[in-house]
Amino acid sequence: MNIETTSDAQSPGDSSGNEHLDAIEVRVLAVLAEKEALTPDIYPMSLNALTNGCNQLSSRDPVMQLSESDVQDALDRLARRKLAAEVRQAGARVVKYEHRMRMKWSLEQDKLAPLVILMLRGAQTAGEIRSRSGRVHDFASVAEVEACLQFLIDKYPPLAARLARTPGTKEARYAHLLCGEMAESVAEGGIEESGPVNAPGRRDRVAELEAEVARLRDEVAQLARQFETFRQQFE
Repeated sequence: MNIETTSDAQSPGDSSGNEHLDAIEVRVLAVLAEKEALTPDIYPMSLNALTNGCNQLSSRDPVMQLSESDVQDALDRLARRKLAAEVRQAGARVVKYEHRMRMKWSLEQDKLAPLVILMLRGAQTAGEIRSRSGRVHDFASVAEVEACLQFLIDKYPPLAARLARTPGTKEARYAHLLCGEMAESVAEGGIEESGPVNAPGRRDRVAELEAEVARLRDEVAQLARQFETFRQQFE
């Protein structure tokens, strides 16, 4: 297996050059990481399978309609940043692609999982992230998710932020900081300045209940994902 890599990428928050990813690059990276965990038999991914994953109707916010050309252009840019790589396997008919986030940002799977969910579905609470992480990583509790989010927040430069609570909300939401538009939105809405999110028991129980509600809402979406996975096995 030959893996093609290119020049160094700049980390989010780097003071020089274009430090942020665009929305398509974020989607492509997140789908590669998601499918690595959900469907390892078809990972690395072909351009066709990756495009289908980017345009998936379930578990995506926003829903996108990207062409293979859009995805290929994003892959080329990500390769130059060493966030993705082309993989040529002996006997394979098509070139495949893999993400390099784990190596680029020194992330273990439990830290990568909440970042991927934020990249795929936008700002969410820790309870929502736990209920939606599925096979990407199985979190034992909301507190475990919060600890991983705090790791992302504490990195330099940070990969995620805890958003300021809006009136009437009980739980803090989190957002990734990889995309320029997202970073600007977070700055306008405010970032919560409190310390680490080691929450008391009552808050954890409320978050668990909210996570259970979100899990029930996701059942139909999970069926759609299973069908998508089944279909991709024949591509």
